[in-house]
Amino acid sequence: MRKIVIASDSFKGSVTSAAIAECAEVAVHKVFPDCEVVKIPVGDGGEGTAETLIAALGGEVVSCTVHDPLMRPVEAAYGILGDKRTAVIEMAVASGLTLVTMQERNPLLTTTYGTGELIKDALNRGCRNFLIGIGGSATNDGGTGMLQALGFRFLDEAGNELGSGGQILNRIYSVDRSMALPQLRESSFTIACDVNNPFYGEKGAAYVFARQKGADDAMICSLDEGLRNFAEVIERTERVEVNRIPGSGAAGGLGGGFVAFLKGVLKPGIQMVLEALRFDERIQGADLIITGEGKLDKQTCMGKTPFGVLQAAMRQDIPVIVMGGSVMEVDLLTASGFLAVLPLLPYPVSLEQAMDKEFTERNIMRALEQQLRVIRYYRK
Repeated sequence: MRKIVIASDSFKGSVTSAAIAECAEVAVHKVFPDCEVVKIPVGDGGEGTAETLIAALGGEVVSCTVHDPLMRPVEAAYGILGDKRTAVIEMAVASGLTLVTMQERNPLLTTTYGTGELIKDALNRGCRNFLIGIGGSATNDGGTGMLQALGFRFLDEAGNELGSGGQILNRIYSVDRSMALPQLRESSFTIACDVNNPFYGEKGAAYVFARQKGADDAMICSLDEGLRNFAEVIERTERVEVNRIPGSGAAGGLGGGFVAFLKGVLKPGIQMVLEALRFDERIQGADLIITGEGKLDKQTCMGKTPFGVLQAAMRQDIPVIVMGGSVMEVDLLTASGFLAVLPLLPYPVSLEQAMDKEFTERNIMRALEQQLRVIRYYRK
C-alpha cells in the first residue's frame, strides 16, 4: 500500500477524530511501514464541527457574549479557519435547546437572535464565508431573530416594528432591510441541513419539531399559521417560494430564513464538511480509506459521516473500511459498498469500559492491524 487515508468521525464521548487518526496511523505503519498516511478528521456538520475543521485546516476558536434563546447573556464560541475569511458556527451554542430548561421551553418566545450576533461578530472580524450547523435549536422563529441581529426589521401592517420569537410570525407584513449590515452583500452562507422538511404544513417546522421545543397543540397551530404568513411575505418581498425548498423548515424555519434573505445554500452536513476539507482532492491516488463512528447501524447510510466518506471514495473507486464501537445492520452496511465492517470490541464489556478512551484506542489499533495484515497477505 502506498497511500491510506484516515477519515473518521469522533466516537462521541470517547475518542476524538484526531485521536482515532493517530491510532489508525500506528496500525498502518506496523503493517505497511513505508505507506503514506493522510489524516483528515471529519464530521457531519453537528456538534464539534468547528473543532474538526480547525484541526484539519488550521485556525482558532474565538468567543463572544451573545444572547441565548430567551435573550439572556451567554458566552458562545465559534471557529475562524486559517484563511481568516471563513467562520464555522454551530447555532446551538447561542440558540440551542440545551440553553433553556424544560420549564422555560416555549417556541413562541425563543429567538435565534444570538446566532445572528455570532455572525455579526465574525463579520466584524473580517469573515465573509460562513459554514453554519443548525441542529439542536430551541426556536421556531423562521430565522427572524438571527436576521434582526443583522439589522433586518420586521414590521406589522401599520408599520410598527415587531418584537421577537415565533409569536411575531403571523403579524409580519413587510421587511425593512435598510439597516442590514452592508458586509452581508459580499458574504456567502453554507448551511449544514440534514432534514428535508418544508417551512410549514404537516411535515413542516412547527408540526414536526416544535413539540420537543415546548409547544402544545395550540402553539403548534399558531406557529404553523405564522410560518405560512411569513412564507407569503417572503414570496411577495423576496420572490422566493420558501416552502418549496427542502430543508427550509430546519431549526424552526432558520434554514428558510437563510435561503430567503441571505442567499444561503442548504447542504447535507457531511457534504458541507467534505467540501470545506477539499476531500475529493486529498484522497486522489489512495489505495484505501478508513472511516468510522461510534455506532454503526441503518442510520449510518442516511447521511452520517462514514456514508459521506464512502460516496466520495466510490467516485474514485477507492475501497473503504468502516469501524465502530457498536455495530448493527452489518449486511446493510456491506451491501451499501463498504469493503469491511469492523466491530472494535474484542469481548463483552460494560458501557463504562466500552467508552473508555484508552480501551477504545487500543481496540482501534488492534482491529485495524489484524485487518491490514489480511490485506497485505492477499496483495503479495
